Amino acid sequence: MLVIGVAGTELTAQERDWLQHDAVSGVILFKRNFASRQQIAELSAAIRAAAPRPLLICVDQEGGRVQRFRDGFSALPPLQGFDSLYAQDPEAALALAEQHAWLMASEVRASGVDLSFAPVVDLGRGNRAIGDRAFSADPEVVAAFTRAYVRGMHSVGMAATLKHFPGHGSVLEDTHVAAASDPRDLDALRALDLVPFVAGIDAGADAVMMAHVVYPQVAPEPAGYSSRWIQQILRGEMGFRGVVFSDDIGMAASFSAGGVQARVHAHLDAGCDVVLVCHPELVDEALRAVDGRPLNTAALLGLIGRGALGWDGLLADARHGTSQSRLLDTLGRNV
Repeated sequence: MLVIGVAGTELTAQERDWLQHDAVSGVILFKRNFASRQQIAELSAAIRAAAPRPLLICVDQEGGRVQRFRDGFSALPPLQGFDSLYAQDPEAALALAEQHAWLMASEVRASGVDLSFAPVVDLGRGNRAIGDRAFSADPEVVAAFTRAYVRGMHSVGMAATLKHFPGHGSVLEDTHVAAASDPRDLDALRALDLVPFVAGIDAGADAVMMAHVVYPQVAPEPAGYSSRWIQQILRGEMGFRGVVFSDDIGMAASFSAGGVQARVHAHLDAGCDVVLVCHPELVDEALRAVDGRPLNTAALLGLIGRGALGWDGLLADARHGTSQSRLLDTLGRNV
């Protein structure tokens, strides 16, 4: 199955045709798709109306520099700011992280979007792409925040997605633009980067997004299309039963699998339930790649929301303004 990107703030005729394809299970939205709160709700409704079956509509609305919806939405601080607060008052820091999750998920769902790919549970250890998106360098601290954040998202009825498995924070390279390799063995990863994923799975996280990082002492290919990582470790050893997403196959670190068709098949063959095709120019080829392939069309049904909450109701909820104020007063407008 494919979650695809679309080009602008309204659907084109070609994009409406894509949404009719049996292999398209959802749409991921970006800054290019956003103009206003009302417009994103209208686009979400148009996406649903164009498809003959329920579709997942998703976004990366983490906070900080990775916040696709801005005007009319709360300015969410990046996760990194929670670490220093935790050092002073762990209980208060975890409660505030849960509020961050509640606020983010409430606003996304009020806009007719089902899912934000959150939380980032990578360790904050210098990766160029992760940076201030990580809670902390300490795996036990990240694990505690992971449990709180999953709880906050679930309180709004939004599924939680742990990313980027098995841990993207301890390598320098940004997999959007370069290949990345982590030389550590599995025992070292279990002791550090996997700790927050164990906590998140235990907390009931609904999905995992894979990293395009290679861990050569564990498997020769990037984790996103490694059956060793997905089938043996994540599902077998760690007991994860939720949805497994690839990261975007338009990222440079995925090119090692070959062309678009080869990338789609590599990820699905390895055990990904869903392949992200975020760049519209890759969608036609990705759809051709899955023609005739058996597809698990039910995998995402549990992640789809049960209707938008609506902005009127959210703005009338005292928790909305209170959460905004507490986050701003405690962590600042560092976005």
